Amino acid sequence: MNKSTIYKCMAIAGLSFTYQACKLPAVTQRTENKTVPLAYAQANGQDTTNSAKTIWKDFFKDQYLNALIDTALKNNQELNVTMQEIEVSRAEIRARKGEYLPFAGIRAAGGVEKVGRYTSQGANDANTDIKPGRETPDPLPDYLITAYASWEVDIWHKLRNSKKAAVARYLSSVEGRNFMVTNLVAEIADSYYELLALDNQLEILKQNIGIQNNALKIVRIQKEAAHVTELAVQRFEAQVLKTRSMQYDIQQQITETENHINYLLGRFPQPIPRDDNGFEKLDLMPIQAGLPSQLLSNRPDIRQAEMDLAASKLDVKVAKARFYPSLNISASIGYNAFSPAFLFNMPQSLIYSLIGEVIQPVVNRNAIKANYSSANAKQLQAVYKYEQKVLNAYVEVTNQMAKISNLEQGYDLRSKQVQALSRSVRISNDLFRSTRADYMEVLLTQRDALEARFDLIDTKKQQINARINVYQALGGGWQ
Repeated sequence: MNKSTIYKCMAIAGLSFTYQACKLPAVTQRTENKTVPLAYAQANGQDTTNSAKTIWKDFFKDQYLNALIDTALKNNQELNVTMQEIEVSRAEIRARKGEYLPFAGIRAAGGVEKVGRYTSQGANDANTDIKPGRETPDPLPDYLITAYASWEVDIWHKLRNSKKAAVARYLSSVEGRNFMVTNLVAEIADSYYELLALDNQLEILKQNIGIQNNALKIVRIQKEAAHVTELAVQRFEAQVLKTRSMQYDIQQQITETENHINYLLGRFPQPIPRDDNGFEKLDLMPIQAGLPSQLLSNRPDIRQAEMDLAASKLDVKVAKARFYPSLNISASIGYNAFSPAFLFNMPQSLIYSLIGEVIQPVVNRNAIKANYSSANAKQLQAVYKYEQKVLNAYVEVTNQMAKISNLEQGYDLRSKQVQALSRSVRISNDLFRSTRADYMEVLLTQRDALEARFDLIDTKKQQINARINVYQALGGGWQ
């Protein structure tokens, strides 16, 4: 075989390596859909005013609630755990950045070596004279001081893209922290207003117990006058006992709600300061939904999904670059001698090296292909998760805005119901005193009035919670 044939074979082999490096597995690609409706279903026009831009201290006017939220943002354990995850992501950026910079170091070593006389090295060393009449020391010491460096030339931007992916994941962790803040602020506000509602229900219950006790006294007087039987007395007494037992159920709910707030604040149970006067007349927080497109910039979970998507795209590029040849350069320079006395003799003890190598995977690339396919699949996952976050955000805002509208109408009707039943309680008591109404009518009227007032408080609480939920769904609370 002549030289020309050999060169042709080498050229064909080189071309085949290049072809294998460039031939990548076919993978499905998909671009995320960032379009959202121009306006919400319940919105009139396209008002850009958005309550998410309002900081939570201005959105919630209650000084006690704001103090609780401020404490939670400092002490909540889950939030602090997330902060450490952010630190981990920041450290990952430094690690990835260091990978595409040269690695350099200084090495110093010393040792001794005894070789066999009848070895190739021993046979040669035996004939080496350092000075006339002096052979190589046996055993032979070895001293070394050298500086070395190695560098992978980032031809295909594999290392830079890996660093960019780490940056995207760091930004994702920051947005994850912001999303947790929105949830924490909303959960504390929900629990706080639930506590106010329970306080008012307890106060209503105490008032109702007073009304029922007065009715019980009247029934006993009526029994002595032989206008009613003992059955009426027992029925009224049973109703009083039932209402009194409800008082302890509410007190238990108050205790559990207080403890839940304390848990969110990262502290042991203690009383929660609050102003529970006038809950039924409490001013509702104004809410403006703005435009659906603003969700893309206001919602931390959407921005987190966007950062995860950006990182997954960079991961695909990194995985793709592994199919291509990598160029590594290594160099070293220093001194090497068998005696410290000769260690810095120039140029006899000087050593240096410069090596460049190209590495191209050719055979058994299944691991690289699997990693590339996995990166593509994770990218598609990130696309679907991003679209899911956008859709979920729009649905959440739409549902809560509809809930606000429906609760306003329901609250007006329940208010009229409470007023009517309050009048009927007075009327039934007056009629019962004059023996013109049956005791069952009095009992049923009192029960209906109590339930109606409880429902009114519950509706008020739902109105407040709906506004808090819209504020959260719009992306408010983390600023």
